[in-house]
Amino acid sequence: MLRRMGKRIYMMLPLSALLLGSCAMLKKQPQSSAAAAPAGQQEITFIDGISTSRAPRVSEHTSKTRGTRLRETPGHVNGIEEARWWQFKYAQLLDLPVENVVNEKLFNFIEEWYGVPYRMGGSSKDGIDCSNFVNTFMSAVFQISLAGNSVQLFNQVSRLGKRADLKYGDLVFFAINRKKRISHVGVYLDNDRFVHASSSSGVMISDLREPYWVRYYAGAGRIN
Repeated sequence: MLRRMGKRIYMMLPLSALLLGSCAMLKKQPQSSAAAAPAGQQEITFIDGISTSRAPRVSEHTSKTRGTRLRETPGHVNGIEEARWWQFKYAQLLDLPVENVVNEKLFNFIEEWYGVPYRMGGSSKDGIDCSNFVNTFMSAVFQISLAGNSVQLFNQVSRLGKRADLKYGDLVFFAINRKKRISHVGVYLDNDRFVHASSSSGVMISDLREPYWVRYYAGAGRIN
């Protein structure tokens, strides 16, 4: 009996050695260290050789309207630090870069009148209509003396055929009534925005691309 057991133990010893050797062969071997990083870059190495490099951050901004690409690197200044509160406000309303909003006299005038309610025939901050607002605006900002309602103003301007030709201070006209007669006027600013005395919301800035204004747009003109 003892002789038979000893014989079995003797036969199992080589098999155990083989199995132990197999586990050692299956054990994950340590990987070699990552290659040295190129000169001028700091290499951050993570587990299992996964690494990433630090590079100078570059941000890119695109103006929605001008197609202007402003490329910034750390420490580069675009003049935003020197911008004033009204530039930030009206840059947002016009959807323009802050550095494009520079006419302080014009935007201060708009700020003073913004939100004044509409009143037919009115010409004060208690209430004003569209043509009187335009006349007041042109006198205060551009020193151009105008008088008359929207129809009369339409007959005083030099017509502009393309909206792409519009500049600050040009007048934009609308035929909102059923007779297709000029019945509303505003002052063009930039980026398809114009300021006017709206019958629903008072003095405000609107977008010529809005479906309502597209529907009733009747043309534009410039006071020479």
